[in-house]
Amino acid sequence: MTRTTRTALISGSSIAGPTLAFWLNRCGYAVTVVERASAPRSGGYPIDVRGTALEVVRRMGILPRLRDAHIDLRRLTFLHEDGSEVASIHPHTVTGGVEGRDLEVRRGDLTDALHAAVRDDVEFLFNDSIATLDQHAHGVDVTFRGGGARSFDVVLGADGIHSDTREMLFGPEDQFHHYLGYCFAVFTMRNTFGLSHETVMWNAPGRAAALYAVGDDDAVHAFFTFARPELPFSAFPDPAAQRGLVAEVFADAGWEVPGMLTAMRDADDLYFDAVGQIRMPHWSSGRVALAGDAAYAPSFLTGQGTSLALVGAYMLACSLAGRDHTEGFAAYEDGTREFVSANQALVGKGGATLFPTTAEALAQRNDRLRHLGATPPAQGRPAHSALTLPEFTPTS
Repeated sequence: MTRTTRTALISGSSIAGPTLAFWLNRCGYAVTVVERASAPRSGGYPIDVRGTALEVVRRMGILPRLRDAHIDLRRLTFLHEDGSEVASIHPHTVTGGVEGRDLEVRRGDLTDALHAAVRDDVEFLFNDSIATLDQHAHGVDVTFRGGGARSFDVVLGADGIHSDTREMLFGPEDQFHHYLGYCFAVFTMRNTFGLSHETVMWNAPGRAAALYAVGDDDAVHAFFTFARPELPFSAFPDPAAQRGLVAEVFADAGWEVPGMLTAMRDADDLYFDAVGQIRMPHWSSGRVALAGDAAYAPSFLTGQGTSLALVGAYMLACSLAGRDHTEGFAAYEDGTREFVSANQALVGKGGATLFPTTAEALAQRNDRLRHLGATPPAQGRPAHSALTLPEFTPTS
């Protein structure tokens, strides 16, 4: 028999990956998702779903579930270096979110919802990853690190900002990673502060520490970020070096920072990285394409990483419906790049508001915060909704 069903391999099962799988399945692809973790990744820090991305999750049928999981962060308090209050405002005033419409959920709640929507329709290969890719006229031959080899019509990398798929296809990350001058560390610790549905952020020039309570839980997300002119390459492969660097930068800080540093030493979920964007001239080559952070990570300073992953995955799948890979990948870039660029450009607003690097800039930021209205704006930032999704035409 001649195979007529097109096949797709997706690397990564976080946000862009299962979204891609959902929509590709509906346009006639037999989809396999490979994920190096042993199961869908649960937990994690809170993420935002805004603007055009809300329409993606609505069309997937998971919007009611996400509404039920909405965190409803109610207050964002900024502190001076001595711990006194600068201003307490509604978070949407800073993020550009829209009260009653945009979503903030635990990352695990979104990944669980996406996996549940697609798990019965596609194949998942956990505890595995791509070892090699070999493209030819009729497909892509893939070998897996767990053993075995298979062929697919297309391969799609949705494996995050440090994408192995991107490196196999385009070369080292440093060609595309644009460092934005900060490093950060995030972990969970006991909520001994009485915080609920709120974030409290301490600032000094070039440094910030925050406690983020998503509800009435016994734990809070602790967050450190600091300006660094050069990337601290030696810290990235070494968790002890990461802890040491953060402790050194914040050694003289007041407020709750000493206790946070103590908790960080014992945290088993510390995540440390540089703040950066992925900017690429093309998101595909041959039969392989990238989506989400692998192609266009905007950085958390924009608050749009999750939304770009959802929208980009939808646009990639929609562009492949009824087209071959060459036409589909071209349509994907043509229809999505302007939206990506607009949202990546939000990075300046995020950095200036959250992490001023000089005493003068911090004083100016604090003055602006004091004069912000108590009521968040009724409309989100234009970039959040700058793309109208095309209709999706399923293939029987």
